[in-house]
Amino acid sequence: MNIDWLFFFEISLAGLGTGGLYALTALAFVIIYKATRVVNLAIGDMLMIGAYLFFAFSAGMGLPLWIAIPAALLSMGVVGAVVERTIIRPMLGESPISSFMVTVGLSSILVGLVELIWTADQRRLPEFLPTKPIRIGEAFLAPKIFYGFWVAVVLIVVVLLIFRFWRGGVALRATASDQGAAYSMGINVPRVFSLSWSLAAVIAGVAGIVVGTIGGISSSMGVFGLSVLVVVIFGGLDSVLGALVGGLMIGLIEAWTGTYLGGEYKLLATFSLLVLILLIRPYGLFGTHDIERL
Repeated sequence: MNIDWLFFFEISLAGLGTGGLYALTALAFVIIYKATRVVNLAIGDMLMIGAYLFFAFSAGMGLPLWIAIPAALLSMGVVGAVVERTIIRPMLGESPISSFMVTVGLSSILVGLVELIWTADQRRLPEFLPTKPIRIGEAFLAPKIFYGFWVAVVLIVVVLLIFRFWRGGVALRATASDQGAAYSMGINVPRVFSLSWSLAAVIAGVAGIVVGTIGGISSSMGVFGLSVLVVVIFGGLDSVLGALVGGLMIGLIEAWTGTYLGGEYKLLATFSLLVLILLIRPYGLFGTHDIERL
């Protein structure tokens, strides 16, 4: 069989672009899990809320982009803090399945709010990414995919620097490593929980704005979270490196499968990979060996 290597390269670039957004959203998932041990199944719907808040500020209120985007992200930080304080914190000390089911309910609530306010119709976000086609060698890449990937890369680097140098990031890492030791060192662990949800919500908001700009927004955007769930289980629920590597790998696999086998096989391929990794390494490629049984 003759392979068109140029076409294969273009498909791979598109897969890496999508994988970058998967990795960014998976990073938000991992931040919450590492700090609070909550499996947040609503991460895709938080992404959706970020996109709709941007739509509300830009198209609805007519604010310029340089105001609408920060306003949407600031609002997402508030949403994350409110969710943690009102829904997640009362579940501290409960079984993992209880917290998990709360996030399932949160997902339904967020979808319901979007459909009540904006209906289930698909909408377009204002264009703010360059539209000139990107050429890499002889290959062409959609500009939104290209710039979306680099937005994800820049934000991931910023988050990693925050973890490394900012005092709040150090507190997050300490709490993720050992909550008891963090308490003994004077760290306000409940405040760290709130910080982790706020930071994760902002990251999800950025991903939602980019994803919505590429493909439009609707109340079904939360489906994006299914692939992200595969990414975090594949890479490891508590592994930042796993989120990054898993996101890129799942993006590539979906691109290759969708192109050569058909779009209907994309989810089949990713979930088959999920089953395989659970059979071989239940804790993921880079996750710790502790297994939470729900």
